[in-house]
Amino acid sequence: MSGFDENPFGEPNINDPFSDPSIRRAVSSTPVNRGLEDYNPFAEQGSQGTAQVRGASNPPIYGGLGVTQQPATLQTSNQEAPPPAYARTPQQTVNAAIGNTMSPPSDPRPEPEWKARTEEEMRSPSYYPKRNWPPLPDKYCFQPCFYQDIEVEIHSNFQNTVRQLYRLWMFHGCVLVLNVLGGFVLLLSRGQFSTFGLGILYLILFTPFSFLCWFRPAYRAFKNDSSFNFMVFFFVFFFQLIVTAIQAIGIPGSGTCGIITAIAQFDKSPSGIFVGLVLLFVALCFVAAAGGDLLLLTKIHRIYRSSDASVSKAQQEFATTFLRNEHVQNAASNVAANAIHAQMSSAANQPRY
Repeated sequence: MSGFDENPFGEPNINDPFSDPSIRRAVSSTPVNRGLEDYNPFAEQGSQGTAQVRGASNPPIYGGLGVTQQPATLQTSNQEAPPPAYARTPQQTVNAAIGNTMSPPSDPRPEPEWKARTEEEMRSPSYYPKRNWPPLPDKYCFQPCFYQDIEVEIHSNFQNTVRQLYRLWMFHGCVLVLNVLGGFVLLLSRGQFSTFGLGILYLILFTPFSFLCWFRPAYRAFKNDSSFNFMVFFFVFFFQLIVTAIQAIGIPGSGTCGIITAIAQFDKSPSGIFVGLVLLFVALCFVAAAGGDLLLLTKIHRIYRSSDASVSKAQQEFATTFLRNEHVQNAASNVAANAIHAQMSSAANQPRY
């Protein structure tokens, strides 16, 4: 038993090549080069005292490649954290697509704030579309009543027609001004006040009413492709053509310097020839206005016939736009309530038998 250790559970000392202390120190130390099969990435490096991270900056040591071990260092970044990403609203997405600058896509404010700002700008008087007709100075006591832009609101196929109609309306106004001047000349030469007075009345009434009654309906008809406005235009403009023709004839006492009135002023005196020529020029202007009315009436009627507008469509538009208007419904309800109240009052006042 002397050849065995006293402790049967301990490490054997018989023929142990690693029992020598120098060999144990060599085995316990880290070898300079190791094979790939002996590499343990999870082994602790006792000599360094800290764990080393394997990666691109600290590759492992492979046998025979001559790659040395270097500890990996983590670099701290000095860059600031990116700003929080705000969710883009659908309105901001549409504005970014069409290039709208009212609510830019990079606006980091929440939706209620920019939405309130947009609604406030829309309620402001400077928000587009701004009323620009009639073109009056900013410091004038009256302000424009309509927004009118033919190049923006009218289709390119009908812009020339609407411009011609607008120029015809202005020509009618100029002719009425010339009629007042002819009446003033007639007042000075013959002492007739009726032509001058009625000429001023025609100028005051016909100029704004012609704009409202036949030019604006035609403008809205071409703008919205409205059959109802086409019907209004044809009805009013037909009477405009008849009135202009009567004014060109110049019936005495009608208040216009027409052909008959101008011919009646010609005599052998120099003043008579001058007055006759002035009134004849005004009469020819009335004839030109009537001819322009006839040409544009036929042209717009041809456009109307080539479109899908019709009388039934005009009736539908009248029912949807006029009868369903809030003010019209309120007025109709007030009239009906007053009629019922009057009927009940009359029934209460009748004697009972």
